[in-house]
Amino acid sequence: MNPGIFLALLGALILTPDTLLMRLSELSGGQMVAWRATQAGSIFFIIGLFPFILSRSGVKPKIWRKSFVALVFVQMANVFCFAYGIYLAPVAIVLIAVATVPVFSIILGAVVLKEAVDMRTWAIVIIVFFGVTLSVIGDINSYDIFNLSSILGGLCGLVVAFSLACNFVIIRKDKEVAFPLALGTGGILCGLLAFYFWPSASEINLKGMFYISITGLLILPLSFILLSRASRMTPASNVSIIMLLETILGPLWVWTFTTESPQFLTIIGGIIVILALIYFFSNKRTQEAT
Repeated sequence: MNPGIFLALLGALILTPDTLLMRLSELSGGQMVAWRATQAGSIFFIIGLFPFILSRSGVKPKIWRKSFVALVFVQMANVFCFAYGIYLAPVAIVLIAVATVPVFSIILGAVVLKEAVDMRTWAIVIIVFFGVTLSVIGDINSYDIFNLSSILGGLCGLVVAFSLACNFVIIRKDKEVAFPLALGTGGILCGLLAFYFWPSASEINLKGMFYISITGLLILPLSFILLSRASRMTPASNVSIIMLLETILGPLWVWTFTTESPQFLTIIGGIIVILALIYFFSNKRTQEAT
């Protein structure tokens, strides 16, 4: 298996409990943005400092270039919009919007990197998006769709999708940029702004701190380091497609550890996504063999 595909798969699997932990924390939107961003950003920043501390050759990773600054703002948008989108709208609406990330990745990859995508990949993207939509559509009612809060939450999801695509494409284009440091800087800035605009975010109980710390200090940094690293080894569209595995497996954690139960359409949609990804992996393996 291509190392990039493997890292992306591992990163997506590690990310799957994130939604459950956010749910169990019972934090408000401002609290989630503030704590997730600050914690994950701090870990990214520490990891990003290692190359500067350990380098003996005098060659340091390059920062404060256009791609570094772009990654900082992209990360701020990603962290803020995902947590706040979940707060504003039903999770299902946000997930459908986030499921467009492969589309943005393909378009940006074609424009910025001149990477052509075959019709087979486009077909997989469409099938996976259909499967994700089918799996969460049962949780949406007509009031949710036409509610202003839900519309804003959906727009937040689209910003997340675009931000993730930008992240993968920038890191793939500039292989020298110190991306962990950029992600850390963006996360910390976003978290500090959240604490400023939501002063009550600091008022968090032990239960909320426990669950949000698991995802903020462990799951988010590890998964996104792997996903970002993967984008240097395989096209951003591949990483984006694999990342959508989280939208299907994530609810499994919720059903296992809460009283919620899956609907029929959820199961069917999940099966469609998993079968499409199995075909995707087998197709990539065949291409590597030839």
